[in-house]
Amino acid sequence: MTLAREGGSMTYQVPVLTPINYPVWAVKVKSIIDTHGIWETVNVRVLGEETDTKKKKQALAFLFQAIPEEMVLQMASYTDPKQVWDGLKTRYLGVD
Repeated sequence: MTLAREGGSMTYQVPVLTPINYPVWAVKVKSIIDTHGIWETVNVRVLGEETDTKKKKQALAFLFQAIPEEMVLQMASYTDPKQVWDGLKTRYLGVD
């Protein structure tokens, strides 16, 4: 992952998911999403707890940037970042 300083803030290179890099991809993406303060939209701590709509949209946009284009259409019906995250986890690691 590349880090760059721009005017006092850091930008992160978005890693793109491949057929073989899911475990490392998940660690990197979780770290970046957490750094931006939007991991709570993926890892909802309390059942039924609502998360901020703007944060959900940010996390969803980030995840769509981090997956291959052919997967974007497969996941386009998901409106919640947790759905995308869980769908990818199931696809690459199987059902828990």
